[in-house]
Amino acid sequence: MYIPKYYKVKDVEEIWDFVQKNSFGTVVTTLQGKPIATHLPLRLTQKGDDYFLTGHMAYGNPQWRTFEACEDVLIMFQGPHAYISSSWYGHEEVPTWNYQAVHVYGQAIILEKDELIEELTIMLEKYEENRENPVLWDKLSKQLIESELKGIVGFKIKVGEIQAAYKLSQNRNETDYNNIINKLRNEGNPNSKQMAELMEKRLKME
Repeated sequence: MYIPKYYKVKDVEEIWDFVQKNSFGTVVTTLQGKPIATHLPLRLTQKGDDYFLTGHMAYGNPQWRTFEACEDVLIMFQGPHAYISSSWYGHEEVPTWNYQAVHVYGQAIILEKDELIEELTIMLEKYEENRENPVLWDKLSKQLIESELKGIVGFKIKVGEIQAAYKLSQNRNETDYNNIINKLRNEGNPNSKQMAELMEKRLKME
């Protein structure tokens, strides 16, 4: 990923916090020279000094069969993004787009059945814990479980390289920066509002 110096993020803890909050990622590999991608919820885990991203996909999805041949799998995570009009600056300039993105590269390994069950159990607990009638693994019938397990493939990706870019108008002067925040707040869409909040939070941290 091309990252100008203004936007490069190096703090690993900050990057992993972003991944956990934006955990619906895009897994990219190649099949016969053509890029293919699957959009999936992924879970970040740590073992010693190593980080892993775990998840599962449909057995009928040909992408999992490419894992073994791929030296590196690419996983992309994206946060809020918003159009930035150059009319918000105090000088002539072209428009741009603000965003947050993290790219992770690593090697994928297929999970054994017991590992997949453990992963599914944890994911259900995570997403169902605050539901009125939570759907938890131990409450599902054995017949349903066995049927579903035949239809999915679990995997974990050992993280190798991390790239992170937060393009939040860091290269703008204070007046323009604050004006961008105010304009984004009034745009009337969730992405613009979230971007304004991110930029304001960054300003308070400096």
